[in-house]
Amino acid sequence: MPAFEPVRYAALTDVGVKRSHNQDACAAQPAVDASAYEASGHVFVVADGMGGHAVGEKASAKAVRDIPFLYLKHAKNGIGTALRQAFLETNAGIHSIGEENPEFRGLGTTGTALVLRPEGAWVGHVGDSRCYRIRDGQAEQLTFDHSWVWEIAKRQGIDPDELGDFKKNVIIRSLGPDAEVEVDVEGPHPVQPGDTFLLCSDGLTGPVHPQEIGAVVTAMPLDEAAKLLVHMANLRGGPDNITVMLVRVPGGPGKDKAAAKAGPGAVRRALRAWGRAVPWPFTALGAGSVVALLSLALRMAEVPGAVPLFLLAALIILAGLVGLVIDVKSEPEGAAAPRDDADRPLNVYKKHDCAITEAIAERFAKIETELAAGMKAHDIPTDWKAYDKLAAATEKAGDPQTVRAFRARCEALLFLAEAFHKSRHKAEAFRPNW
Repeated sequence: MPAFEPVRYAALTDVGVKRSHNQDACAAQPAVDASAYEASGHVFVVADGMGGHAVGEKASAKAVRDIPFLYLKHAKNGIGTALRQAFLETNAGIHSIGEENPEFRGLGTTGTALVLRPEGAWVGHVGDSRCYRIRDGQAEQLTFDHSWVWEIAKRQGIDPDELGDFKKNVIIRSLGPDAEVEVDVEGPHPVQPGDTFLLCSDGLTGPVHPQEIGAVVTAMPLDEAAKLLVHMANLRGGPDNITVMLVRVPGGPGKDKAAAKAGPGAVRRALRAWGRAVPWPFTALGAGSVVALLSLALRMAEVPGAVPLFLLAALIILAGLVGLVIDVKSEPEGAAAPRDDADRPLNVYKKHDCAITEAIAERFAKIETELAAGMKAHDIPTDWKAYDKLAAATEKAGDPQTVRAFRARCEALLFLAEAFHKSRHKAEAFRPNW
């Protein structure tokens, strides 16, 4: 990631069409300055509660409140360790509420957290809420759904979509129901300027395909994209609560990506990676040996400066030896504890092409046309003159597969969807399901 800049993000949660209470919750805790960014980074969390409306709301609200706080509390111990510990302590807290209060028995929630730091993106995850990275026309799912369908698909070596709706909404891992829980922690995922991360509940990814999500996020400002995605889920029935949290990495189009990759940020990332792989005393011993060889070469060539260089080499080697002694004495007896921040395989569980294709452009045009026709047929009020201007701008933009034209289409659709949403509870006769 580039040097510190205030991160841009947008968050929206909605009850949906068919639910009476919103059991989803989300929270953001962006770093306020460069030092906070270096120490802990930007933190974002989404949770989807379960167990009855009051119970589910309580669990998800506690998760999004506790996970960022506990992560920051433990951040000095390493990012992966802190993220895992935050989930484990949050799980224990939710579980204790269920154990101590019979009316809350069985409460639980999913939890998906994103931490953006200089070295990249870390993801902590339990349940079937999701985290995507959207970049260069690709929507990449960085979390594994802890559901029956995904587990069965994994065992059979097939795509979960091939199993259809088989136990689609049955999750096998969540925060709260059990005293212990296994937490997925992965990172740091590579991050580029302009990358957009999406955290969402299954109320979005059920009705709206990741291909459509990626196209909307690519074309629109974050706040407008979040609104349109929620409206699209509701227009398609809104069967569940919907939460959308979009986070865009500073930089992006209009800034020199090559320069960003080759700049000081890249040097810092390389040094951190080296430090994680090679303990500093070994680095000092190696550097001291190189300096000693250089001093020997100067001596043989009878070039001045060999003696001071040799003394410097001796000091560096001595520092390395002292560091080794300290490390050996501080090492606990027995097997070494696993390092949660050590390099690990980084998984992209699914990839979706979210380029603005002819099929996507036609699908959104059809949604807009049918929504406009339905609203007129049912006398749903809106400013039709303003809408006509937006529709005309769409036609004027030319090729519907360009970002400019697709953005204009989305703006017109968002205008209609906002008007329809305002009147939705007043006139339930018109219920589109696109």
